[in-house]
Amino acid sequence: MEEKAVLIAADIGEYDPESSLDELSELAATAGAETLAHVVQKREAFEAATVVGEGKLEEIKELSERLGATLLIFDCELSASQLRNIEDATSVRVIDRTMLILDIFAGRAVSREGKIQVELAQLKYRLPRLMGIGASLSRLGGGIGTRGPGETQLETDRRHIRRRIDKLSEELRELEERRSYSRAHRRKDSVQVGAIVGYTNAGKSTLLNLLTNAGVLAEDKLFATLDPTSRAIELPDGRSLLLVDTVGLIRRLPHHLVEAFKSTLEEAACADIILHVCDVSDPEAAEKAEVTLKTLSELGASEIPVVTVLNKCDKLSENIPEDDSTVKISALKNEGIDRLLEVTAKNLPQSSRRMKLLLPYDKGGLLSQIRENGKVFSEEYTESGILADALVDKLLIKQCEEFLAD
Repeated sequence: MEEKAVLIAADIGEYDPESSLDELSELAATAGAETLAHVVQKREAFEAATVVGEGKLEEIKELSERLGATLLIFDCELSASQLRNIEDATSVRVIDRTMLILDIFAGRAVSREGKIQVELAQLKYRLPRLMGIGASLSRLGGGIGTRGPGETQLETDRRHIRRRIDKLSEELRELEERRSYSRAHRRKDSVQVGAIVGYTNAGKSTLLNLLTNAGVLAEDKLFATLDPTSRAIELPDGRSLLLVDTVGLIRRLPHHLVEAFKSTLEEAACADIILHVCDVSDPEAAEKAEVTLKTLSELGASEIPVVTVLNKCDKLSENIPEDDSTVKISALKNEGIDRLLEVTAKNLPQSSRRMKLLLPYDKGGLLSQIRENGKVFSEEYTESGILADALVDKLLIKQCEEFLAD
């Protein structure tokens, strides 16, 4: 049965509440809830016990009864006591923005790593709130905010949950080590990586599908992608690029959620180039692009070359200028893709160079370094030295240039 939700925000001047509630409504729809009404109360600060005031809470109770609401979603994080107090006062099940996002994550994660990340984030978030959400947990799978791989653990004692958190953290560390090994292997084989990043629902998965026929889920829903998908493409200059789709970003994504899904976003931090997809038909495109760039900076990816991909240009009437690192496309209508590939090739740093070298025998250590960071296709021991055909990492190119074979 579809949940019927009333969305609530306390406006204390930190952000535009209506815009945030519109986004919360999209999140609710993605989770499978119908939004019946928005309620905003302007306040100096959150009411400690119930976020909104007593009178407003009574209004919300009456509105919920009149509209037949089964769920209240608050556009902020709620403490255990706030959850309990609001549920007691309204007799309607209550979740907050973070619980809603976690619920979507729970439904969307596909890979083992994605599922572990979801469960870990749910357990860490719900552990201090166990008292407040006890009533909700008695109805397993009973609605938005209670789904996911971690739900059965949430009825057990805190000690068991902490043990589960420790076990999942260890599993995640092992998977991250494996991912690091894969990245090192790619570097050794001189495979360059491009990360597709952007605000959620900007068209990242549609673009990856178009470029690679990857068949990634591409829906007009928030957080359609929660697991990194990698596919190789060939650029106009003949180089290969491994494209990685990443989870969409969102305003006010709680820090611990960014932490929980860091391994997905780490692909961007370790990429050679970033394709930043923006939905230019969105009135808030500039603000959402800022959220993405800020998150990339927090991940330590601010030095990586960025190609700005202005998607959904077919929906605009005005002309937007392009430059050496900005491309207009319509992923849905397959427009602008050739130029995107050209601009990507132009901005992608040279990671290696194939060289024929004649190395003196006392430079055998250099050959070992080449082998460690690049690739040696052939080597022949001659009177003059070691004749090698090698793919040389960019850090060693300058050293090798004096030993170029004629």
